[in-house]
Amino acid sequence: MSLLAPLALISGLIIGPIIVAMYLLKLRREERRVSSTFLWQRVVRDVEANAPWQKLRRNILLLLQLLLLLLLVLALARPFFRTTGIAGRNLIIIIDRSASMSATDGAPTRLDAAKQQALTLIGQLPDDGRATVIAAGGQTENLVSASTDRRQLRAAITSIQPRTGGGSDLTPALTLAAALSSREAESEIAIISDGNVRPLDTLPPVPATVRYFPIGQRSANVAVSAMAMQPSAAGQTLFAQATNDGPEAATRRLDLYLDDQLFNAYNLTIAPGADQSVVVEVPSQVRKAEARLVDETASDALPLDDRGWAVSTLGEATTVRLLSPGNRFLEVGLSRLPGIKVTVVPTSTATFTESAAQVPLTILDGIVPPTLPPGNLFFIAPPRSTEFFSVTGQVDFPTLRPTPGDDRLLRNVKLSDVSVLKANRIQPGTWARTVVDGDGGPMLVAGERDGRRIVVLAFDLHNSDLPVQIAFPLLLSNIVSELVPGSGADTAQLAPGQPLALLVDSSITTVRITHPDGTVVTPELRNGQAIDSATDALGVYIAEQFQGEKLVARQRYAINLFDAAESKIAPQAALNVPQVSGLQQATTSERVGRQEFWRWLAALALVVLIVEWLVYQRNGIAYLRQRWRTWRARTAG
Repeated sequence: MSLLAPLALISGLIIGPIIVAMYLLKLRREERRVSSTFLWQRVVRDVEANAPWQKLRRNILLLLQLLLLLLLVLALARPFFRTTGIAGRNLIIIIDRSASMSATDGAPTRLDAAKQQALTLIGQLPDDGRATVIAAGGQTENLVSASTDRRQLRAAITSIQPRTGGGSDLTPALTLAAALSSREAESEIAIISDGNVRPLDTLPPVPATVRYFPIGQRSANVAVSAMAMQPSAAGQTLFAQATNDGPEAATRRLDLYLDDQLFNAYNLTIAPGADQSVVVEVPSQVRKAEARLVDETASDALPLDDRGWAVSTLGEATTVRLLSPGNRFLEVGLSRLPGIKVTVVPTSTATFTESAAQVPLTILDGIVPPTLPPGNLFFIAPPRSTEFFSVTGQVDFPTLRPTPGDDRLLRNVKLSDVSVLKANRIQPGTWARTVVDGDGGPMLVAGERDGRRIVVLAFDLHNSDLPVQIAFPLLLSNIVSELVPGSGADTAQLAPGQPLALLVDSSITTVRITHPDGTVVTPELRNGQAIDSATDALGVYIAEQFQGEKLVARQRYAINLFDAAESKIAPQAALNVPQVSGLQQATTSERVGRQEFWRWLAALALVVLIVEWLVYQRNGIAYLRQRWRTWRARTAG
């Protein structure tokens, strides 16, 4: 134990002797009647005892007052003991709230344990210290910034809720923390997480000491990692897959439910790091399927990924309009996508009488008509400029370079082996993000403008070997799924947190979206779209479109976790975070934190003060008690 203000002990050395001296000098004479002179000897002895500087008698008041003094002096000296924590005056706390933090090896979850650790760090702050609370996982949120209000900080930490979508990318949170710490001296950054985050090696050095507080102990987990329901000759084919992300072999029972009724159960034994799938034919009238993993050993630490859903698109095909002078690769690729109905329109007679609700996507292959069709658009090698982008020339033999990050259009797609003969030089507006860059300009851009989703591919498929690569059908499926959510190979599968965007016709008056918990949301209709952003809950969503009171369209969407990074819940002992000081790893074992406990001493001193007052007033209290008993006896009689 150490003291922050040791000079406060001098006050005890000064005041303590004064209190004792007052008791030595205090005269304790009492007036007494005696019936005999034989008692005068006792009185004389009392007089001698009350003479100054005699030996002290045992006195409980003196002991209580000295104890009170000792507690107050120690509280003023601010004692503390070293602990694993923080030492700076400006603390920035980053709390991971991603899906893996819902593992139940915490108190009761990892996120709860992380919040408790954050509250402990707040308690270690000096009285003039400030703290910032940042919630990472999904969209980064700065909950409190540079606050000295402990109540506000604790309320912000307590309010953090888990997020199933967005993954565990701490880069935005650390970038924000680095900017905040660079403006304050004695800054420290505390990362509270299980360590299952995306690599931070590309992050610029952080200008502050970064400390990592690992959360979690267990690593055993089996997850429903994939699920789909596709049309087949016999009706529909249901596919469900379970993956063992733990270090040991696991046994589970997989229960399949069709339209909320138990259909069948399968016993699975899965090796570490392996997966096991179930493929079964189901009737064509089934609209929803659910897979549940039953863990009879109670060893699974993440129940969140033990369930998966799939919805049927049988009889609900999405119409895609294709304007092309003739592209066999594109037509065959689109025809293989489940839930997609392709309508090829000759370029010479292109008219657009259908609404965006009837045809939500138009693919313009080497064509830009005078009037663009409604709905979302996919441009392939556009020959001229539009209101969305400019075509300024041509690039020969461009090299394809995917931009850093995990763009959803490039999921499972590898473009390093693709060669391109020539491409148009595209200059998109601020609405677009570059997915694939190239020499002289972007090769693939995507974005949203005025409520319309747009993707632009800069080169003609015939001027590349992309159609003969395995990447082509995957890329095409990802693009169609982006432009028409719930279509393509994903078959109405959305990621948690991904907005559910519906294209609606002008005749649609109301859109109702029923969430898995039964909550009904009525999103506002704007720019031909209805968007529901509250899609963090896992399960099946039902979107219904109405013309007045008439139901004209219904579509189901399944939102599943299906995130291998989040299902691998083994906690990491260290995080690699580059720092300006030269450190490459966030430290956690150093006992640099100070845990003060003067408040407890002050509270104990208050208790002693109350006891001392009660002892001093004991005669008066006894008198009042006797009067009370007498009054009660009179009233009772």
